Amino acid sequence: MMLRYALQTVRARKGGFLGAFFALMCAAALISACGTLLETGLRGTIATERYAATPVVVSADQNVHQTTVKHKKGKTKVKHKAKPIAERAWLPGDLATELRKVPGVREVIPELTFLAEPLAPGAAVDKDRPAYGHAWDSAALTPYTLTTGTAPKADGDLVIDRRLAERAHLEPGDRLTVQSTQSPRTYRVTGIAAPAREVRHQTALFFSTAEARRLAAHPGQVTAFGVLPTKGTDAAVLKRAVSTALHGTKAPHGTTAQVSAGDGRGAVEFLDAAAARTKLVSMGGAMGGTSLLVAVLVVVGTFALSVQQRHRELALLRAIAATPGQIRALLGREALIVGAAAGTTGALAGLPLGSWLHGRFVAMGAVPGTLQHTVSVFPPFAALAATLLGAWAAARISSRRIARIRPAEALAEARAERTRPAWGRILAGLALLAGGAVLVAVLSVLRTEPASTPVTFLAVVVLASSVALLGPLLVRAAVAVLGGPLALTGPSSRLARANLRGHAARMASVVIPLTLLIGMTCTVLFVQPTLGNAARAQAREGIRADWVVAAQGPGVPAEAARRLRTQHDTVTEVVRTTVRVGLDKYAARGVTPVGLTRTWDPDVTAGSLKKLTEDTVAVSELAADQLHLKPGSPLKLTLGDGTPATPTVVAVYAKGLGFGDLTFAHDLVARHVDNPLATSVLVSTARTQTQLATTLREFPGIHVLAPAAADSIQAARQQANAEVNYLAMGLVLAFTAIAVVNTLAMSVSERVREFALLRLAGATRRQVLGMLRTEALSVLLLATALGSGIALAVLTAFSVGMTGEAAPAVTPLVYVAVVALAGLLALVATALPGRVALRVRPVTVATAKE
Repeated sequence: MMLRYALQTVRARKGGFLGAFFALMCAAALISACGTLLETGLRGTIATERYAATPVVVSADQNVHQTTVKHKKGKTKVKHKAKPIAERAWLPGDLATELRKVPGVREVIPELTFLAEPLAPGAAVDKDRPAYGHAWDSAALTPYTLTTGTAPKADGDLVIDRRLAERAHLEPGDRLTVQSTQSPRTYRVTGIAAPAREVRHQTALFFSTAEARRLAAHPGQVTAFGVLPTKGTDAAVLKRAVSTALHGTKAPHGTTAQVSAGDGRGAVEFLDAAAARTKLVSMGGAMGGTSLLVAVLVVVGTFALSVQQRHRELALLRAIAATPGQIRALLGREALIVGAAAGTTGALAGLPLGSWLHGRFVAMGAVPGTLQHTVSVFPPFAALAATLLGAWAAARISSRRIARIRPAEALAEARAERTRPAWGRILAGLALLAGGAVLVAVLSVLRTEPASTPVTFLAVVVLASSVALLGPLLVRAAVAVLGGPLALTGPSSRLARANLRGHAARMASVVIPLTLLIGMTCTVLFVQPTLGNAARAQAREGIRADWVVAAQGPGVPAEAARRLRTQHDTVTEVVRTTVRVGLDKYAARGVTPVGLTRTWDPDVTAGSLKKLTEDTVAVSELAADQLHLKPGSPLKLTLGDGTPATPTVVAVYAKGLGFGDLTFAHDLVARHVDNPLATSVLVSTARTQTQLATTLREFPGIHVLAPAAADSIQAARQQANAEVNYLAMGLVLAFTAIAVVNTLAMSVSERVREFALLRLAGATRRQVLGMLRTEALSVLLLATALGSGIALAVLTAFSVGMTGEAAPAVTPLVYVAVVALAGLLALVATALPGRVALRVRPVTVATAKE
């Protein structure tokens, strides 16, 4: 019976439920979109291209492993964890001998993959198709076949793929300069090759075997082995045979050789796509979690406003003997009906939204295009379930008081709003406020970005939730402050003052989404600049070089740095990588030790950089604290390509944000990264910029910059990286903005009778609209104060934890734009429904059945 009543109520009050429907639909779309990103990270396919003709691929393990054994109450618990390394791990070349002995193996083809970027005009590589070098002997792995010309035989010979030849207008006999792991070299194009199937995500350059080995710079090692079966041998059978034969076989540095087939080959080929899985899971989970928290807060506020507008109707039901359980059941079923319709619509709408999000992440370089977007029924069903649960919970929370109080009290409250919220609501609000304060305090001691980022946004939501519960009290406090000025500014302002004071709960429901919008937007916009500006400030203070050499291409070759070195000048090559200590990841630099203190000053607080060698390391104060290190301590770690090392700490420095957590000797790092070219070269010299540029004129794409110009380039890169985070949280902010408009429109549209009575009492149409504007601006002022306060507290705590200083990077113009946008939304969402409500004749509205 209650379901029938619920259906009749929804049918009769479509307008009243429209706001709740829209809020739930947006929440479902957002959760569904985030779910598709999460699923792509978990199950997204990485299709192979390079190994398309190779059913089985043997490669080195790309993970660092950690096994822990715990003994508790007579039971042994074993946990195994693995984390990906930053660079490509290599296999010993003599492993081919073992592979050729496996039954069913027809041929074993060693593969070399290394950096090889063409530099000729018109040959610039598309960022979606990075260029790699290979030995021509491995062309059969795709396979590539010559369409014209001959295979490379001499060290100066080169075969290029057909797409590159067409784009750069190259033919056999032409010359092409290639920047690989060594100095740029000009090769003679001897042939053009085409793949048997489409290759969309890479450009291939093929060298002679000897030249490929020289450029790969890993003597005696290979990237992978392609294993071809004998006729009639099934790929699955061959994979099992190879795995059995390699069981216990160790690649260099103790990494176990891995055997891949089918879709598993793509992860071996595209390491960035495999690493992006983790990033996408983290990003999708963070977006989905934040979206869910924001959605719950917004939906509860929307339902609370809806129930408040029906207070008289529900009070009459209580008066004619409806039990509290029946009221709760009625509202719960109404919520489920609206939630089912909104959840289904939103969950389906979230699928194209998720696809668009994935496409934008690919276009911005945050996710490689090789990780294919995956869609299944799970995200929409999860979004629908979350929407139904959220709608039901919101209805239960909103109906708690109307269902609990006596019928006579319900009728009394339907006429006049309570002067004070329930004690339970106040206590819950204070508890959330205390919880938010605890999160802010915790945030001030978190010193790593992965740990602090989720706490940052959780703190904003928790503090905004406390505002939601304490909203009526905050509105009354604001009216007490603003009441005097409002009383002196005309009849419209006096009407607004009376409404704010007499309907604090209604106004509080409008303050909530506005506060969340301002607080969340300011946090999203200023959290990355706070960290980035601090890092750049440390780098500016610590870079002592007169000039910085940078490259448009993959980096500055070692030969360029060698030519800059003179007896009186200091040249420091800087290479970047990531290492792991245990399973924890640390940003690292490789720098030239000779004369380092003339160009590089990370503010050493213990030890000395003069002792930096290939057997030692300098660490930041953060790393030293986390790992309990001091000068003289051994540090067991794993380099970027999986090589274990145990250098001795020789120095501790303060400026870890600007100079990385670990600093090694350049030559050590360069041997264990995919791209050994320097990201920058620091030069301390009396020579001019023109003189340095003349010395480097033979190196294409190399520029000599002043430190300030290099800092500007770094700022632009920082902004580009921040745009990914802006997009990730932008949808949450858009949802919150929609909630602001939705809530304001609901609040105004239900006041038609009130406006009619004011008109009949003598108020003009202009005065009523003026009252609405004053109410909106008063609410905006309160929401701005609360949202700004929340953002400032959270950003300050984030700054203290990450940089050691209470200095959040707030751009005044951006802040003003945020508040102006919120104000525009508030005024438009108030004025438009108000004008529509005032179109109807007051007498018609006043005499109509309520």
